[in-house]
Amino acid sequence: MNTSQQLAEVLTSLRVGNQSFLVNFYEQNRGLFARWARRQHNLAPAAAHELLRTVLVEFYDQVADGRMTKLPPDLRAYLYGMAGEHLAVAGRTTTELPVAEASRRQYLLGLFRQLNTDCQKVLMYFYFRGYNFEKVAGKMGFANSTVARIQKAGCLRQLYELRLRSESTGL
Repeated sequence: MNTSQQLAEVLTSLRVGNQSFLVNFYEQNRGLFARWARRQHNLAPAAAHELLRTVLVEFYDQVADGRMTKLPPDLRAYLYGMAGEHLAVAGRTTTELPVAEASRRQYLLGLFRQLNTDCQKVLMYFYFRGYNFEKVAGKMGFANSTVARIQKAGCLRQLYELRLRSESTGL
C-alpha cells in the first residue's frame, strides 16, 4: 500500500469518528513535540502536551466537518504549524486590557454563560470559529442554514434580554 492510500484511509477513518490515528499520533509524538515546544517557544512539557491535544482536536474538527479534504503529506509539520499559530495568537492577545474593557467582557461572559448550551454553541460556532450558517446547521443538526440563522437570531435576542434584565435590576 502506498503512502497516498494510507493517507486516504486515515482521512476516511477520521471522518467516520475513528480517532485511533490521533490517539496513536499523540502517544508517539508528545515527547518530540514537547522538546520542540520547549526549544522554539519556551513551553513547559505539560503546557506542550495540552497544546498538542488542542491542535489534534482542532485538526479532527477540520476533517470531520469537511474543511480538510486531503491530508497533508507531512502531517507532523502541518500540526506543528498549527501549534505555532496558536502560540502566536496567544502571544498577541495577552496584552492587558483597560479595566473598563476587562470588566465589560467579564460581564458579557457571565451573561453568555446563562444561555442554554445550544445557544452557546451556535454563537461560538458563528462568531468565534467563523462558521457559515450551513456549517453551523451541520454541526448542530439543524435542517438547513435558514434554521441556523433563525436560531442564532433567537440566541442573540436572549442575550440582549438578559443584558436588559440585569441592567434594570442593577446587577
